[in-house]
Amino acid sequence: MPLRLLLLLNFAAAAYLTGLIWTIQVVHYPSFGLVPKDAWVAFHAAHTRRMSYVVMAPMVLELALAIWLAWAGRAALPGGAGWWSLALVLLIWAVTFFISVPFHNRLEGGFDYIAIDGLTRTNWLRTLAWTARALLLGWLLARPA
Repeated sequence: MPLRLLLLLNFAAAAYLTGLIWTIQVVHYPSFGLVPKDAWVAFHAAHTRRMSYVVMAPMVLELALAIWLAWAGRAALPGGAGWWSLALVLLIWAVTFFISVPFHNRLEGGFDYIAIDGLTRTNWLRTLAWTARALLLGWLLARPA
């Protein structure tokens, strides 16, 4: 696969996930506090199930594409950009599974304002990492070939 096409596929995945995470960060997570406490458990179960449909496959695809780009671009991309791109994906995965998932697991048991606040605050790590990755890939695509 030509490196430019691989860059474009990486950018497409990053752009999708960046848009999604910004929506989650500024609209969805702050709205959690508006859910009535007696409806919380059902709401959170539905949220978790439905979000997995729009997040899991794109994240796995992004990880595979990032690994491929880091390897394929190791000599062609400036300043180890492919490896930096992969590092951002690995950071996102680490935050997801070691911070966000435990908060969501805590919220399965019922409404917990402190957990909602913690989830919203720590999600900025993923929001900024995905934004940085999309910007990095956009810069790589925009630079002269």
